[in-house]
Amino acid sequence: MLRHLLGLVLAVCLAAAIFLGGGWAVAKMLRLAAGNTSLTSISGLSALGILLLAGLFLGVLLVAPVSPLSTALPGLVMLAWTALLGLNAALAGRLIPLRHEQIGAGIHSMLVSGVLVVLGAAMIIPAFIPSRWRSAGRRDDDGYGDGTPRVPAQTRLLS
Repeated sequence: MLRHLLGLVLAVCLAAAIFLGGGWAVAKMLRLAAGNTSLTSISGLSALGILLLAGLFLGVLLVAPVSPLSTALPGLVMLAWTALLGLNAALAGRLIPLRHEQIGAGIHSMLVSGVLVVLGAAMIIPAFIPSRWRSAGRRDDDGYGDGTPRVPAQTRLLS
């Protein structure tokens, strides 16, 4: 139970990293591209660095032995938001946090370009792996975790 609570906290942190950090970085990169400014400038490198940090945080949560809620919840939000974009684009646009700020412009760009649906689809995959829902400390000596001894297949065939 505690690991799923930690997963919920990590989900909020990941959502903030993707939406706030990623939204700011994407908006900054689009603004630099519109002004024909190189990404090798300090502003461009800082935007790339923020995206790199958000991506690393996502990657760690995808492979770390934490609750799958940490990636599945923000992933479901991204998928639902993209579905809402297909059903009612005006409502999906109004739901963008800080939509009148630079961050909101970046989130809007990620939404309409399809980045959020790709990220969301990748982020829900750990939720479909049954071993991710069990804690690592509950396994037995045989590695199955349910307390029943396993008989190798060769032994079953001989008996």
